[in-house]
Amino acid sequence: MTPRVQPRLVDAVVIVLTAVEAVLTVITEPSPVAFAPVVLAALALLVRDRWPLPVFLATLPAVVFPGAIVPAIVALYAVSSRYRDWWLLAGCGLLAAVSFVFPMSAFAPSIWDSDVMLGLIYFTMTAVAPILLGQFVHSQRELALRLQEVEEAREHERRLDAQAILAQERNQLAREMHDVVSHQVSLIAVQAAALQVSTTDPNAKQAAGNVRQLSVNTLDELRHMVNLLRASGTPATELTPQPTLTDLDRLIGNSAIDAQLVGSAPDGLEPPVQRAIYRTIQEALTNVRKHAPGASATIDIDHSDTDLTVTVTNTPPTRPHLALPSARHGLIGLQERATLLDGQIHAGPTSDGGFRLRLRLPLTTAGATRG
Repeated sequence: MTPRVQPRLVDAVVIVLTAVEAVLTVITEPSPVAFAPVVLAALALLVRDRWPLPVFLATLPAVVFPGAIVPAIVALYAVSSRYRDWWLLAGCGLLAAVSFVFPMSAFAPSIWDSDVMLGLIYFTMTAVAPILLGQFVHSQRELALRLQEVEEAREHERRLDAQAILAQERNQLAREMHDVVSHQVSLIAVQAAALQVSTTDPNAKQAAGNVRQLSVNTLDELRHMVNLLRASGTPATELTPQPTLTDLDRLIGNSAIDAQLVGSAPDGLEPPVQRAIYRTIQEALTNVRKHAPGASATIDIDHSDTDLTVTVTNTPPTRPHLALPSARHGLIGLQERATLLDGQIHAGPTSDGGFRLRLRLPLTTAGATRG
């Protein structure tokens, strides 16, 4: 049975019951005046789902005269299934009970007549029944809605768990790609650069240069792909922009180190060069935070007509530090990045117990604009 057919069937049954009761009620005194309240109540029941309270009030005249109670019971059920206000429901129930007993009281000499009192009890119970049934149906609807909300919440949690597992797998894949492919391609680029310098054959020199350039491009694309894999499955689905020199102030400010930036880089540096400078400073500040607690750092960026130099120097630590295991992958990665740009990395302790990390890049590779 379709959802539209079922309410129509219920309406038809209610109308038939109302008509049967009206006929049985006024059969002894057929009168148009007696049928009018019943017809009004029956027509009002058709819109009981939209306006239950006005419909209930419209059915009360049929209860008083000629005494048809079926429309009032149906309307009282509609009110109870819509509202939760117990004061409203109690008032409607009391009004219905009084209306039910009113025709009977006209034949009693006193309100305390036993028949009237029994009728009052009977009709009060008759009024309470549809109220309780309506409240039961109302609670059932609310429970169905709560169960639906719980099911939606569980489905949302399942989707979040699946996304978390997918993000973890992507991060693992990204790490493996970076650790394996990046290292091998870096070695190819370094060996191609060495062959380009050592060979005297022009064709071999050109081929080695092409291999080196292709390796550099492959590494750059690989880093973008790794970042894309790490970004996938996270709330921010777009690829996060790669850092540039404009992000240095935020990097230094968030480093939790007393660091000072001195000097500036020339304008127009290529993005790979800007990333190399940013990653070098980032790695240096990370090492200061790990291995030199309480130390301050100075970041010096200097450039001449031919070279660009970035030097990060930190003072000796002022607090004891916890010895952490390190494979020096960070410095190895910086060395590989500098080598691809024809640069050099130097790292070592200073005479006063501090540490210095220096990156030197040729400006011809950096591609800076000339002023």
